[in-house]
Amino acid sequence: MGEDISTEAGDVTLGRIETEVAMLMRLGEATRRRTSAEHRVLDRAAYVILRHLADAGPQNVSALAARLDLDGSTVTRQVSAMQRDGLITREPDPHDGRGMVVSPTPAGLQRMAAVQAARTRLYGEILADWAPEDRDTLAEMLYRLNQSLERRPRR
Repeated sequence: MGEDISTEAGDVTLGRIETEVAMLMRLGEATRRRTSAEHRVLDRAAYVILRHLADAGPQNVSALAARLDLDGSTVTRQVSAMQRDGLITREPDPHDGRGMVVSPTPAGLQRMAAVQAARTRLYGEILADWAPEDRDTLAEMLYRLNQSLERRPRR
């Protein structure tokens, strides 16, 4: 009998998590649309790709697609658009002469840094009345959630 109560409580908690994540995604997108142009100098895909390249270094499109859990053709289209915009360069892969690696340009890194700074300021404003410990807890819980999502088997 105690197991049923525990399971029901767990289901309620998981339902709350599902609702809050859905609201976070919706409110995050709405906030992005309402904020200054500084936040929108890059589309979401370009920002994520540039953040990854800045952290991990040059990547081939396949590695980039795998890391971002996207289809290779999707990443190829995004990379082509980013190259046209001067945000990234493609060069021969030193480990595989048939392939190409993608690297951020200084302009791409500059735009990425501007968006990152604007977003950081925005979260500073949103969380201004939160205790530092609560901010730390939120950061750690979001990190753990993302790690769990990344470890989930792809289908």
